[in-house]
Amino acid sequence: MIAAVRTALALAIVVAGIAYSSWLLEYVLHTGLDPTTSFLSELDAVGQRYRDVFSIADTVSGSLLAASAVAALFVLPRKKLATVGWVALFVFGVATIADANLPITCVPSALHPCPSEPSGLFPQLHHIHALTSTVAVNAIFIAMIAFTWAEFRYGGWHALRATGLVLLICASTTTAWLLIADNLPGDYALGVAQRVQVGGFSLWLVTLGVAVWRSPTLRHHERSD
Repeated sequence: MIAAVRTALALAIVVAGIAYSSWLLEYVLHTGLDPTTSFLSELDAVGQRYRDVFSIADTVSGSLLAASAVAALFVLPRKKLATVGWVALFVFGVATIADANLPITCVPSALHPCPSEPSGLFPQLHHIHALTSTVAVNAIFIAMIAFTWAEFRYGGWHALRATGLVLLICASTTTAWLLIADNLPGDYALGVAQRVQVGGFSLWLVTLGVAVWRSPTLRHHERSD
């Protein structure tokens, strides 16, 4: 029974990770946005042709992760670091749902600036979407750090030891790229940086799902705090 629940939990996390990478569809849907300079928030901005595609995918991802985190707290051992990770993942899921349903209301351009919101490379920073996005990013970083630390301390989450750590470093590097370059003149391909960052988050979620699935004796591997 426990194995079946764990498998279902792992599958939900993997599907959530895949759904979170729905932005890849922009390369086949012809959204009209330049991936080099545009931000993913613009894909599901109000009025965008394929807004529903990206919004629904993020809502599904967030819902699966929030539900998975709650389930994990009941069916998996409540070790301190793992608990921090699941709570952070729950927050990430809820923030992602909010992200998808509280979109920016305008995509600015040189010819059509937004009348009610400042234009620029970061239009979402002037919208409540900024809050949900910030909460989501901070939450998943906390989850990544907590679960990686849990693997090194307790063991049992083998996929997170190497692959998960590499993805954490990759996401951290691109986040630094975004934060530093945003304060410098020029665009520095920030759209690319964000896509690499979010791609790292998606791959890490899939890795977490694999780690859960491949840990059938997790209860026996974890040591007491």
